[in-house]
Amino acid sequence: MTTKNWGFDIRDLDTSVRPADDFFHYASGGWMKRNALPATEAMWGSFTVLRQDNRKKLKAIVEEVAQDRKAKAGSDAQMVRDIYTTGMDEAKRERDGATPLLPIFQKINALKKPEEIIPLVAYLHKLGFGGLFGFFIDQDERHNDKNILYLVQSGLSLPDRDFYVNDSEESKRVRVEYRKHILAMFKHLGKSPKECGIAVESIMTIETDFAKHSMTQVELRDIEKQYNKRTLAKLEKEAKGIEWKKYFRLAGVGSPNEIIVSQPIFMKRTAQMINEISLAEWKDYFTWHVLSGAAGFLDKKFVNEHFRFYSTVLSGVKKQRPLWERVVGFIDGTVGETLGKLYVERYFNHESKKKINELVNNLFVSYEEHIKALDWMTPKTKKLALKKLGTMTRKLGFPDKWKGYKGLVIRDDSYIENYWRVHEFEWKRGIKKLKQKPDRKEWHMTPPTVNAYFNPVMNEIVFPAGIMQPPFFDAEADDAINYGAIGSVIGHEITHGFDDQGCQFDSTGNFKNWWTDEDKKKFDKKAKVIEEQFNNYTAIDDMKVNGALTLGENIADLGGLAIAFSAFKKSQKGKDPIILDGFSPEQRFFLGYAMTEREQIRPELLKKIIVTDPHSPSIFRVNGPLSNMPEFIDAFGVAEGDMLYRDPKERAKIW
Repeated sequence: MTTKNWGFDIRDLDTSVRPADDFFHYASGGWMKRNALPATEAMWGSFTVLRQDNRKKLKAIVEEVAQDRKAKAGSDAQMVRDIYTTGMDEAKRERDGATPLLPIFQKINALKKPEEIIPLVAYLHKLGFGGLFGFFIDQDERHNDKNILYLVQSGLSLPDRDFYVNDSEESKRVRVEYRKHILAMFKHLGKSPKECGIAVESIMTIETDFAKHSMTQVELRDIEKQYNKRTLAKLEKEAKGIEWKKYFRLAGVGSPNEIIVSQPIFMKRTAQMINEISLAEWKDYFTWHVLSGAAGFLDKKFVNEHFRFYSTVLSGVKKQRPLWERVVGFIDGTVGETLGKLYVERYFNHESKKKINELVNNLFVSYEEHIKALDWMTPKTKKLALKKLGTMTRKLGFPDKWKGYKGLVIRDDSYIENYWRVHEFEWKRGIKKLKQKPDRKEWHMTPPTVNAYFNPVMNEIVFPAGIMQPPFFDAEADDAINYGAIGSVIGHEITHGFDDQGCQFDSTGNFKNWWTDEDKKKFDKKAKVIEEQFNNYTAIDDMKVNGALTLGENIADLGGLAIAFSAFKKSQKGKDPIILDGFSPEQRFFLGYAMTEREQIRPELLKKIIVTDPHSPSIFRVNGPLSNMPEFIDAFGVAEGDMLYRDPKERAKIW
């Protein structure tokens, strides 16, 4: 049987590739041949194409709002309008150059003694600039009924500490280009060649020291190592050299009783550096972090050089996105719920939310059945796993309670000053959380976002409206496609509650061991199989996937697929299986999954994500889990000798 629209375009196939050897290219090779990587993109696939479509929808909203010259001061429309118009005013930015930064540079250059560094850092942090360390306020992972202050490693300008300390060819290349970038930016600032050269050495010395004392990406996945609760007195003793009381007071948090110091070694070394590094070097370092952080708001010479390094050198992008895209993205990232409210009113299909809810119900039922059927878990732990699953909440589409922006002042005078105003407003909003109970209705993505997340301390899955549309979900498409696409994505997020990190949080969302020792050993052994499988995948050149870094996402991919497939089969009971364009329902399910992971990527970005990203490259997110699934093996007749065949004894399965 052939139908015009069952949710998959058979032109996307590459039938010169055998599905049993490489399902990623079989399912999407045709699409990849027809869809070259745009010059403005580092990767191009289902997520990025849909994000581009959503940006166009947001542009239509923003441009319509921008025409309203009578919008009341303080209204959503006035804020969106004035951020957009100041952002699009390139002529003013060309006239201004770096002059908006001069008052900040004067503060930096006024440093006369080490004790003045911390007040400067507090001032810069409130404006949105990085430097030294970072902090945020969130739920206490062990006592999630209250919020607490977290101190975290920071202070770097490259994507990861490995780029400073590794001797790989890629790290060396990036360091050489980074030096050129700093040199060019200081030259644009009007510094002499000698001053530029000195600044490069100062910045590299300080940031390399930070990098050497920073946790690796794999270490950052160890929740236990990062949960280090301290009193203020103990922090001052462990990290002497930083006047913590003064910093917290100037930052607006008063005198916190408790702090979670995520990386104590980093904080100790940072405190020592305050007095070891000369003031001249610190001035170069802070000037750099202000200049780099503000580059996107300045004139073209700064914007273009910032793009050249961060987008072209690091990610391979050939051409800068149009200004409207950058400004609309900025609005979504600052007053996003204001824009999201308008997006939902205009574009969200409420019928889709209803149908997805039905699909999610089936996923939870299937997950429950899978847990009950586990042959490696004891009844005691099963009971607690089922309790966690049963208390997991779902947020679909958009918030029940929208964030307000009362008190935020946006003007039509300056793009960068509007950024500072928004950041300081959100800074104060964040500070207030320290004296408030956690808000269980809060969202951490805006409604137009094409993504989803699991929040362990809330034990919740969140799916914004942005992802509830083709190719992830189409109310008119075949059930098999929808379960393979959005079903596997939702199953993925549910499984994050039971991956190697999520499984350390109980049903209430607290970081607490709910496993028997026997069960946890069995879980870890099964997870190790997945880790070792992915360690054997070569991504590019001699760079292999880091199985330890990507373990949580790989567990979630495999678990999400298994659950979604079971839920799909359950939804089809009583229905006659039909063949569409030569594909069985089971085959269509896997085509739906592969469709969500189709992607083309530039080699520069691929090299970067291998170091920094907990997600495996898309080809392995398709071929990896499918090679472990008997359902896929049966659906496509994968046999011994085929590239995707694994001996049943070597297949990974957890949930």
